[in-house]
Amino acid sequence: MSTQELVSAYGPSVLKGLAVAGIGGAVISQLIMSKANAESGEPRKIFGRPGPSFTRLTLESSEEVNHNTKRLRFSLPTENAITGLPLTSALLTVAIPKGRTLPVLRPYTPITPSDTPGHMDLLIKRYPQGAQSTHLHSLAPGDSVLFAVCIPGYKWTPNKHKSVTLIAGGAGITPAYQLIQGILENPKDKTKVTLVFGVNSEQDVLLNEEFKQYEARYPDRFKAVYAVSGLKGESERFRKGYVTETLLKEVAAPASDANTKVMVCGPPAMEEALLGGKGWVGGRTGGILERLGYRKDQIHQF
Repeated sequence: MSTQELVSAYGPSVLKGLAVAGIGGAVISQLIMSKANAESGEPRKIFGRPGPSFTRLTLESSEEVNHNTKRLRFSLPTENAITGLPLTSALLTVAIPKGRTLPVLRPYTPITPSDTPGHMDLLIKRYPQGAQSTHLHSLAPGDSVLFAVCIPGYKWTPNKHKSVTLIAGGAGITPAYQLIQGILENPKDKTKVTLVFGVNSEQDVLLNEEFKQYEARYPDRFKAVYAVSGLKGESERFRKGYVTETLLKEVAAPASDANTKVMVCGPPAMEEALLGGKGWVGGRTGGILERLGYRKDQIHQF
């Protein structure tokens, strides 16, 4: 997409919004105007490297998953194209929602494997005051979204860790799911994975069927544990309550295992409980993970 096309589609204010996001003008110009790689036998990777991409994708379908979440499927430029997205990466979306002057920029993590040809899925939870999530929920097939930047995350190396515990809450399940897919679908990666997913109600347990399938396929390597604070009645699969120190002590790999990793992605209250206040991990101290003995280098916050 050229600069002219970018401005034509979203107005001059889009460049102001991108500048606010800290994307340098020289880098923008260079990457906006870059030519697509010549066709070859290899699938075209749309987001194959971190950094600006400025790719506009068309919404193919929109599926309601629960009361506040939709699964949006976007068509890639060609049937054989793949996202090629590096593991644990997100995409920065740019849009000008109704009633806004400047564009809104929000990162989202695709949930389709990076080698899926022809399309890419996002799982979008709508928040009452969330301008971007509300806008994305309003889209109809045929509408388009600008994906401006591939944002790299934790650089995952297969088999670097014997085990990993992924603690997620709410929409934070998407980066966890992306990593789970990347680990379990890689025949060379033997890392053991435990997912601890905290939600408010059974309706909020996203991707439950997908996790069931992974548990069935990899019973010795993957386990999903659900903490449902508003659970009604008895459940064999879900536990009533929150992600607590007691729960993590029971299901997570112990901190004494030097070759384990804990990754966290959830709402602010959950992350504060796990990581603590300012002063320790990323300036935080006093959280559940610290009390359980995990070192700073054993923890990653998405």
